[in-house]
Amino acid sequence: MIIMKKLSVLIAILFLSLTSPLCAENAPPPATVQPLETGCIKIQVTGLKNTTGLIGVALYSSKQGFPDTPAKAFATRVRKISETTEEFAFDSIPFGSYALSVLHDENSNGRMDKLPILGIPKEGFGVSNNPKIRRGPPTFSESIFILGASEIDLSIKMNYL
Repeated sequence: MIIMKKLSVLIAILFLSLTSPLCAENAPPPATVQPLETGCIKIQVTGLKNTTGLIGVALYSSKQGFPDTPAKAFATRVRKISETTEEFAFDSIPFGSYALSVLHDENSNGRMDKLPILGIPKEGFGVSNNPKIRRGPPTFSESIFILGASEIDLSIKMNYL
């Protein structure tokens, strides 16, 4: 009886080892991972009133933090201003919807200074699509653009209130 059980187990193992290559041949090929398509966003910032301080550009992939919390941005760039027109580039950005905000940080303190009453900006700012400035900051939906090509060129005009 014990020999019969051992023989049955041995036959089952032999059968499985002979048929498993057949199963592998019929299995679908493994899924290949498609690399994300990416592009470059080139930005020209115009209308800077002077070359004092820093200029910061923040690229947002959602409305979270837009337009004035760069810590929540997808990517940022900051540098000393050298001319009244500045150019930036964000390379290898996945295709999708984005919005940009720009700050002319004249006193280089790392934030937008506002008047104590009403919170009106004391420093220059701009956003993608250059929407008309109304009460409050421009919205993400007003500033959204689509990156769907290898390169996109945008121009952002600075606003000083």
